[in-house]
Amino acid sequence: MNYTNNKSGNGGVITLANDDAEIGRATYTVFPEDQKLVISFVLVHPRFEGRGMGKYLVEATVAYARENNWKVYPHCSYARAVMNRMNDVDDILLHR
Repeated sequence: MNYTNNKSGNGGVITLANDDAEIGRATYTVFPEDQKLVISFVLVHPRFEGRGMGKYLVEATVAYARENNWKVYPHCSYARAVMNRMNDVDDILLHR
């Protein structure tokens, strides 16, 4: 599996793929003046659901935010649920 971060302006898409197909993607928007990254949407294609792939996408997005010293607001309800269960994000998780 590999990740690709396609940045465009103040946003982007982190894509998770294997050798054969795209597994899923997480879209985000960055607000640099607020040092904040907002996870807008996490999608895992149906044939890959139930295997933790969405969590991997959230973790990759969190890692990208950490690299840039940004806080993370999970606007996506799935990303919010995943981050609320993660133990190591209290320092960057924004609730509003």
